[in-house]
Amino acid sequence: MNSFNHYAYGAIGDWMYQVVAGIEIDPQAPGYKHILIQPQPGGGLTRARASHNSLYGKVTSAWEMKNDRFELTVEIPANTRATVRLPAAVLSKVTEAGKPVATATGIASVRQEGSSVVAGVGSGRYVFAYTGKVQ
Repeated sequence: MNSFNHYAYGAIGDWMYQVVAGIEIDPQAPGYKHILIQPQPGGGLTRARASHNSLYGKVTSAWEMKNDRFELTVEIPANTRATVRLPAAVLSKVTEAGKPVATATGIASVRQEGSSVVAGVGSGRYVFAYTGKVQ
């Protein structure tokens, strides 16, 4: 084999962006106009960071699990919006920039959905944090 342009190499990278970092395209709004951020921590990983340069600007997802505290930092480019899914979270325990997520600036909507908290956000930088076993 002379080529390193093989599906297996791209599949691993795709998995790292979509599953580990949680950066996904919304099929209803292609081209990163609406972004899905839904990391899936596990497998012994304690942190991850990834970014993607979209047509609107850089999309970033970075998370860290330390001493039963999960922190997710996201950056959403101008003129876009995102849905952020926080795994194994309880709405009353989630903060954004140190404030209860329900009253934080830039949060358009927030709800408990099963074992996750789902937040609708506009462009900007957000730091979500909560305690609990995520992995």
